[in-house]
Amino acid sequence: MGMKQLKDQYKVLEFGEFGDERGNLVVAEGSGMDIPFTIQRVFYMYGSDPDVVRGQHANRKSEFVLINVSGTSRVKVDNGYETEIIELNKPRMGLYIDTMVWKDMYDFSEDSVLLVLANTHYDGTEYIRDYDAFLKEVRGNKEHE
Repeated sequence: MGMKQLKDQYKVLEFGEFGDERGNLVVAEGSGMDIPFTIQRVFYMYGSDPDVVRGQHANRKSEFVLINVSGTSRVKVDNGYETEIIELNKPRMGLYIDTMVWKDMYDFSEDSVLLVLANTHYDGTEYIRDYDAFLKEVRGNKEHE
């Protein structure tokens, strides 16, 4: 089984934005419409200082879509071999993250509200919170390639 490429494990999504004199409306529909899964859980983070790092875990079963509905933040995604940094800076922009991707969310603007959609209900046992354990799990026993 070949190693997954990081570019295949995350995707920047752009949602439809409908605006008029009343303001803007962004629509993100689940079940494969805009969000590539059925949404089971929604949570959001706000009031994080710019020097706070959130996330710092990988998930065996959960897929996520992250949307900065207000303000901006950065997300570092890491599959154990490669890393990328994505800036979330538009309310119509989403970041899809597959299973077994380590994620760090940081550099939150003061007005940041980071909305997260997940395909699972919360289950603490599917979270990997130790980076070395994550590396062991994704790399198996072979050394870093």
